[in-house]
Amino acid sequence: MSFMPRRPFLGSFVLALVFTAASFSAMAVFPDKAIRLIVPFSPGGGTDQISRALGAGMAKALGQAVVIENKPGAGTVIGMDAVARSTPDGYTLVMATFAHAVNPSLQSKLPYENDLSFSPVALVARGPNVLVVRTESPFKTVDEIIAAAKLKPGSLTYASQGNGTSAHLAGEMFVNLAKVDLTHIPYRGAGPAMTDLLGGQVDLFFGTAAAVSPLMASGKLRAIAVTSAMPSPALSGVPTVSASIPGYAVESWYGLYAPAGTPKEVIAKLNSAIADAVNNPDFVKKVEHEGLTIVVGSPSDLHIYVQGEQTRWKKIITENKIQIQ
Repeated sequence: MSFMPRRPFLGSFVLALVFTAASFSAMAVFPDKAIRLIVPFSPGGGTDQISRALGAGMAKALGQAVVIENKPGAGTVIGMDAVARSTPDGYTLVMATFAHAVNPSLQSKLPYENDLSFSPVALVARGPNVLVVRTESPFKTVDEIIAAAKLKPGSLTYASQGNGTSAHLAGEMFVNLAKVDLTHIPYRGAGPAMTDLLGGQVDLFFGTAAAVSPLMASGKLRAIAVTSAMPSPALSGVPTVSASIPGYAVESWYGLYAPAGTPKEVIAKLNSAIADAVNNPDFVKKVEHEGLTIVVGSPSDLHIYVQGEQTRWKKIITENKIQIQ
């Protein structure tokens, strides 16, 4: 009887132990280099600002730099896909937004699978969008905008930070429920959209609170209404769109994802760093001033929330026959 076959088995077993030990060692020292945080929009918008503020706080908690990299385009698909294809080691993250939950319903084919290509890390914040106009605009109420749109169908334009974003869908829901015709102008981020809004190239913007609040505070933009079902405590005196259009409600959110397969221990460290960052008084003051609510929880909390958003918006998109223009 020969016992030679045991040697390969023992060799494989020892090798597996070595790799396992190396893996645990790598996780124990994570992170030992800079982390890349992908923002799927151009610089200057609300998502970019929130990501940079969060990245600064995470860098302090982790002891490593968090480098922001803007990858705009295709309604966040370019940035999301870059992360989906990255090595699942915790060193590449993406700041996902509303668009991540609606893209599967708006786009017939994505280069990744929403539910299988990413590991949830943490939901960061939620808040309303704000319907704004430049201060020189004649519009002061939702009813005035509806009246103008009905008088000259298609003549009023609204900007968004890209197809499938909260600003886009907020406008599409406005069109469908108010039974008016507005022309959608998509941009590659909130920054370029607001530049053209201020310059008079577009009439309206359903921007995220984070994006438009600084320009509202400086007096360059005027808030017409918030898109949430209830008024925002941070935007005192600003009515809801639903006061004029019953049933109207749109919410923005920010959440971090890593590539699928990222070790749970690494996800846990990242989640803890995010919690530390958002509880910093400077970050809290910033997001609350912009109408956002901090909602950091477990990775599964982000997964459950986004699943609910996907289901809700799939129904709305289908029933209202909303399509990307």
